[in-house]
Amino acid sequence: MTVHTEVELDRLLFGDNQFFGVNHMSEEKARAQAMRFQDFSAMMGVLDAAYDQGIHTFMCTTHERIAEVAQHVRSDRERYESFTFYPCMPYAHKYANAMTELGPLGAVKSFLPADQSLLSMAFQGGKAVAKKDIEGIIKMLVDAEMLMFDGLRTPVIFLQNVVVDLLLGLGFDEAFVVFADHVRSRYGAEPGFITMNLPRMLDTLERVGIERPIVCSNMNKIGFRMSGGAEEYERVLRERDFRAIAMSVYASGAISPREAFEWVAAHPAIESVVFGASSLGNIRGTRLAAEEAGFV
Repeated sequence: MTVHTEVELDRLLFGDNQFFGVNHMSEEKARAQAMRFQDFSAMMGVLDAAYDQGIHTFMCTTHERIAEVAQHVRSDRERYESFTFYPCMPYAHKYANAMTELGPLGAVKSFLPADQSLLSMAFQGGKAVAKKDIEGIIKMLVDAEMLMFDGLRTPVIFLQNVVVDLLLGLGFDEAFVVFADHVRSRYGAEPGFITMNLPRMLDTLERVGIERPIVCSNMNKIGFRMSGGAEEYERVLRERDFRAIAMSVYASGAISPREAFEWVAAHPAIESVVFGASSLGNIRGTRLAAEEAGFV
């Protein structure tokens, strides 16, 4: 068995939902944020505020706007010496939009890695489809998504819940092994998995031999969007050996920061919390709540 050195996870991770109009409680607020953050300087201003508050890890989708952030960080290594990306892929809307605008072949071409010729990739892709070789397809898509992060720090790479939960539903468990092995071998990174059904995901990863996985899921005091039930989440947090990253700890505003982090701090299995914020005040508020609860 190969032994992998575990990545040390920061306690607070900064997410990107607010930049792209995602708010689970208010569509009006989501639209307003999406309009505001069409301006790159507004988006980077919030990221700078988080970074200057000591929150150095950006857990982000592979939305095309993130490529701008990656280039900005790449262009000023001194300023962003500790800036770390946790890419979360795939960004499903990007693929859907490309299919609509460019057609199937154009979409595939637009996402091919630059370090391989079109002929070579087409051959590999064609062979993969012909043989139902999903392994080859998964690797190509991961490589395509990782292009924007070239030369940047990416110690954990996540598979998004839209794909994770689809694979869970289909019972295609081996895909998780393919993803994990490729992320480790090609990028020297740890694989992470985002899911809306934590208990079932942990069962599956254990079954395919992925030990102490990094898994991100909704975890909060009131059971908000915790598929499988809050009691089952409490049980796996007590009994299962995994590295938990909690999202939606505020339940989209239904829980105060103080209550949220008191609950988090009472669960030692939770190593990190990912949160989104659109202002320096909210970032400071989250950090203060985490400090007062003894989480950081």
